[in-house]
Amino acid sequence: MNMIMKKNIQRISLAVMALFMSLCAFAQDAPAMADTMRSNGKIYVVVTVCLLILVGLFIYVVRVDRKVSKLEREIKIEN
Repeated sequence: MNMIMKKNIQRISLAVMALFMSLCAFAQDAPAMADTMRSNGKIYVVVTVCLLILVGLFIYVVRVDRKVSKLEREIKIEN
């Protein structure tokens, strides 16, 4: 990679970080829907579903990584 490309990547990453930081500033206000869900106890269902999805994705990534590592070892043994 040349220097121009590295500087462009740095600029883009800084712009993305600034965008996310500004979005976080707007996310400080709790919307009425969150208050309603919290008062009804449904927020725990939402959090549980989100956690289950994240755990499932994590398990999937670990399994794929193990399979790829196994295939890489098999290719190394053949060569």
